[in-house]
Amino acid sequence: MKNSSPTICIVGSSNIDQIAYTDRVPDSGETLIGKSFQMGFGGKGANQAIMAGILGANTYMITCLGDDAYADMTIENYKKSNVNIDYIQRVPGSSGVAPIWVEKDGTNRIIVISGANDLLDVDKAITGIRAIESLTVVVGQFEIPQYVTFKVFDYCKGKGIQTILNPAPAQELDENLLEVSDWFIPNEVEFNIISKGGDSSNDKDIVRFSSEIKSNLIITLGEDGAATVEGNDVVRVSAPNVKAIDTTGAGDAFNGAFAFGLSKGLNGKDSLKLSILVGSLSTTKKGCQPAMPTLKELIKSKLINKNEFSKIF
Repeated sequence: MKNSSPTICIVGSSNIDQIAYTDRVPDSGETLIGKSFQMGFGGKGANQAIMAGILGANTYMITCLGDDAYADMTIENYKKSNVNIDYIQRVPGSSGVAPIWVEKDGTNRIIVISGANDLLDVDKAITGIRAIESLTVVVGQFEIPQYVTFKVFDYCKGKGIQTILNPAPAQELDENLLEVSDWFIPNEVEFNIISKGGDSSNDKDIVRFSSEIKSNLIITLGEDGAATVEGNDVVRVSAPNVKAIDTTGAGDAFNGAFAFGLSKGLNGKDSLKLSILVGSLSTTKKGCQPAMPTLKELIKSKLINKNEFSKIF
């Protein structure tokens, strides 16, 4: 697919989400009757790609799927969500799955079974990156092997392509990966683990960690918005007041929207503001990808000022 418009590529995971809604999660040995269940498409990489595609970005997905029915369903979902599938890999075995429990207050717990995601071939991934025209932003996460993300980002660095690292789920970080990441976007828990005890409510901890890395740091803070660093100061950007029903995938909506903003020529600060609005609105519906808002829905919500974000319309 040839185009001259700025393009985003997500290199990451694809899962099938199995979501149970309940008043609370059971204690050890306890069985509860849940409220409802739904199955949907997920994986942090997939969610971020779908979000960028829904917003209207030229979006490619590089991922690895199994040879099961879940894979066929996933490919069809990408197609209908404006995400290019030319460089998706397939291997024998199962695709990734993610059982999710959503409690009454909208908070969630997730277990990821990686399946084919662990078998993403790095050489094929880089071949795909090379072939994508007008590529401006590449996004990675931790649901695929870190060395794959590092090799892809290292290639991108040499080509002047912006990279966004979302270190989720949190795990020990290869410091070399930060050397090739332009943007580093953990949530509060991930920041605490990766910074070895850093507190996202403590500005000194944020400034200290930011000074130790070369990447631009953004910490997502859920209903409290996000924090970033400008010089030696922490800048906190608040989130709008919305009625959250389900927070599943809000962080992925944030990262997909942030990549979209950068690809459209917004600076980091404005991309951050846009991402908070998109992530917040995504919590007002059940599910992950079905809750992701279009630009029309964002305008209808009256959360956004079109004049402030004229580059994306």
